[in-house]
Amino acid sequence: MKLTDLPSELIEEIFVHCDPIDVSKAAQTGSTLRGIIYFSKDSKLWRELYLMQPFDDPRKCLSHDGRPKSTPILWKDELQRIVRARTIVTAEDGLATVKPGELEEVLETFIMLVCYVPSLTQYGIRTGQLSLNLAWVVAMFEGGFLDRLEERDSSTSAERQLISRLHSYYGLTKRDLKPQSRVDSRAFVYSLRNYSPENEYGPLLPTGEVNWEHVQALHHVVSMHLVDLSGDEDFMFAIFPMSLPFTQIGVPENVVLDEEKDWAGVAGSWTVHFCFCDHRDLLRFNEASTPRLDTSLFEDPDFREEFRSLDVKLCVTQTQKDPQHPTRPIIYFFGEMQEPSTSTMTGNVQMTKDNQVQWHFVSGDQGNTIWSSEGIQIGGLQSSFGVLGSWTTIFHDGDDPVGPFWMHKHNSEGPELP
Repeated sequence: MKLTDLPSELIEEIFVHCDPIDVSKAAQTGSTLRGIIYFSKDSKLWRELYLMQPFDDPRKCLSHDGRPKSTPILWKDELQRIVRARTIVTAEDGLATVKPGELEEVLETFIMLVCYVPSLTQYGIRTGQLSLNLAWVVAMFEGGFLDRLEERDSSTSAERQLISRLHSYYGLTKRDLKPQSRVDSRAFVYSLRNYSPENEYGPLLPTGEVNWEHVQALHHVVSMHLVDLSGDEDFMFAIFPMSLPFTQIGVPENVVLDEEKDWAGVAGSWTVHFCFCDHRDLLRFNEASTPRLDTSLFEDPDFREEFRSLDVKLCVTQTQKDPQHPTRPIIYFFGEMQEPSTSTMTGNVQMTKDNQVQWHFVSGDQGNTIWSSEGIQIGGLQSSFGVLGSWTTIFHDGDDPVGPFWMHKHNSEGPELP
């Protein structure tokens, strides 16, 4: 008996248990199988084939800003995109097979998988279940795909932003442990040329969208104070609070975000970590008038970068309608630093032009506000990853200090990891 002699329902059931690439190959063997695979009257085969893969059910997923995936779900199109991305990542010469203009679509496919995941909290119960999408993307990137991308010289500006965005979500790569990579990130973070009114003195583009290349540099500088890894150490994936599993959205499914005033989960206890270097070193590094700054300062074994932490308790003071995002009002907050600090913090949280969550706040001793900070929530709303950004002074003078900060909420637990 031939396979094509079987009822079409049974043939579909067989294909559901196959790899999508094998299903595609089967379609090339004849018109009968091709018709069953590509020209069926419904999407049952492709829906079940998708759900047999190690991915989250997209019908149960929320975007980073808390919205369900648009319907109807194009099961075949999405699975084909994912399988194509998988092929490029896993093939020995995968990048060499990328067609002109295709890399951006591949990167956006991974962004889609990372940004649409189930909430850690469902129906008021915190499940702690790690997203299958996130686990799969980690497995795909463990082989060094991000490092290979960053070593290319031919990436477009849009591709670089997508690569940096994925890298910021993912965490540390093997290339990040190399001394020169850390030098490059510090040079970006501490270059005063990267801070101006046009980018609000933070990791933003003049358009108001997030500058993910800046975010990646901030992430790298802070991360190296949290993870104890050396440049020659062989590791697959560093799991720490600034890595991909911790980007998972934490908003309960049964919460109506469009009616929730504190949609960003501002109120509560937080820890703010920040880095800084000697102000004399900062000025010496930035004094050059040449187009390219001399980074030898950061190569010096005697260079010192301090890493400090402060606890703060935040409360929401009011909200204000945002015409650009009617269902996400601007949240204003006040915070008091915990002992031994006596400083206070005031600021606001709002959506950016590209639907990311931006934090702005100023801080200092009561009646003597000095510091100004701009940050971006990394991952989904109320993710345990927290907020990454840069700090400087409220004066924005040409010789002001700058540095990175990371803040995370105390009760924002990440997923249960295997």
